[in-house]
Amino acid sequence: MSRIAKRSIIVPNNIKVILKNQDIVIQGEKGTLKRTFNKLVNISYINNILTFKARYKSDSLGWMQAGTARSLTNSMIIGVTCGFSKKLHLIGVGYKFSIENINTNELILSLGYSHNIKYIFPLGINIELISSTEILIKGIDKQLVGQVSANLRKYRKPDSYKGKGVRYFNEFVKTKEAKKK
Repeated sequence: MSRIAKRSIIVPNNIKVILKNQDIVIQGEKGTLKRTFNKLVNISYINNILTFKARYKSDSLGWMQAGTARSLTNSMIIGVTCGFSKKLHLIGVGYKFSIENINTNELILSLGYSHNIKYIFPLGINIELISSTEILIKGIDKQLVGQVSANLRKYRKPDSYKGKGVRYFNEFVKTKEAKKK
């Protein structure tokens, strides 16, 4: 059984934490994140230390929710101080990323289909083109950065025979051998 909930979080001095019932708001230099947690979790913030406990001591579901709340809050603190990023790259002839207008939140993907795919990325996400085949997705919300990168990867998953497609930066794709006659 995991004991993540029993570990407290020491909040840095440059982070502001606002705790109201089950809502927690974390403000940092990169932005503000807000989340509401389960009623089974008791959250306390005293002297720059956040602690998470189950509302009832013998409640195993409460301890599970407390561990989840602790992990999510820790990710929120890391997000508003450092931020999160994921790098994607394309493998395939003619595959490329492009942004037509920087002011619009629109990414254009050429992935070998008969048409280009236009992806409108949500607010809070910054996309940086490293080259025409590499892209860096940045943001303060870990879940949102992961979801955007997963959505982009979904358009053309790596092929298991040729290895073509959208990959995470250090992803290894095991290629299969073609059928022989």
